[in-house]
Amino acid sequence: MPGRIQEAGANEFDSIVASGVVLVDFWAQWCGPCLMQIPILEKVAQKWGDRVKFVKVNVDQNTSIAARHGIRSIPILLLYKDGRVVRQLVGVQSETALDSVLEAVTAAGS
Repeated sequence: MPGRIQEAGANEFDSIVASGVVLVDFWAQWCGPCLMQIPILEKVAQKWGDRVKFVKVNVDQNTSIAARHGIRSIPILLLYKDGRVVRQLVGVQSETALDSVLEAVTAAGS
């Protein structure tokens, strides 16, 4: 569904990131900066939702995914292309920064 940010758990994570461009937000409810990132991601998802999948992973509920990806601080965004991490963005990202990264990855094929 374009423009929607879906939540992913251990059961579906690998299949979601396996193909296409996927932006994954690793976050937690207690993390203030993570909560600041949400409305920015929602806005970006509205613009890019037809070309990029947007996914949230709650690190408290999905410790195995976080551990497997070496997530030690949040918020952190991992950008996947066809199952491979092509960018890692640490901290709250602006709409402009996200647009630039998504443009580069979708246009150049990273």
